Amino acid sequence: MSELLEGFGVYLRVVKALDSLSVSSYLGDLKQLESQSSKSLNQLSTEEIVKFLATFANKRTLNRKLSSINAFFAFCHSEHIAHEAIAIPMAKVPKDLPKYLSYEEIARGLEQIDRSSRIGLRDYALILFLYASGCRISEALSVQRADISGEWLKIRFAKGQKERMVPLAPVALEALLAYLAKESMANSYLWLNYKGGVLSRISAYKIVKKYLGVSPHVLRHSFASSLIIGGADLRVVQELLGHSSLETTQIYTHIQKRHLSDTMHAYHPLA
Repeated sequence: MSELLEGFGVYLRVVKALDSLSVSSYLGDLKQLESQSSKSLNQLSTEEIVKFLATFANKRTLNRKLSSINAFFAFCHSEHIAHEAIAIPMAKVPKDLPKYLSYEEIARGLEQIDRSSRIGLRDYALILFLYASGCRISEALSVQRADISGEWLKIRFAKGQKERMVPLAPVALEALLAYLAKESMANSYLWLNYKGGVLSRISAYKIVKKYLGVSPHVLRHSFASSLIIGGADLRVVQELLGHSSLETTQIYTHIQKRHLSDTMHAYHPLA
């Protein structure tokens, strides 16, 4: 990797406070671009970059590459490494409604869990915790026991290192306490594997997939969707999810509209 990319990586970690996975994603995209040319990255023209991007048919993939490239050239411009900050517009991608589960669907999945063991109590508590808090899975796995105070959860390792406080529902707290009462491993982190180490993302994915048939991130969508359908204010949902922009949260208003439409068609005599 070139010194320029190494410097950009430091900038992403220190200044932008991005997690290691995000930094790796940015650098991976840029190393791919770097490998396609004999020039230094900061010497590439807009035409050369567009030619590289044209090799990606999937618009979402293209936009991810483009996001990395635009961020890199903005960094180069701010550090006076490049004369101009190249900013290529993103491709328009149709917005898909986020997949989510109803409370009834989640409850049916929870009923399958055998809570007679420590692992069963953990799996039950983890699924409820994700649905009750709206945490990203990376945030949930970083939670330590000291981050739970009464009914409040402090999310200290949020995206961009922004802290936020989220209240937990009593049923989720009850499940959490039942799990911790059986958890004898000496570890400050909340979610542990059978050896007493911190639960991995892959293991957490397998747990949620086993009982609900979806990824952990769908529980985050389910959390937000349940609030919106119940009438919660969009800005409150934004705060609970830790979104920096309200625009990111607005996708859930489509779910509210669909729910209202379904309700009208189901119950109105003229429907």
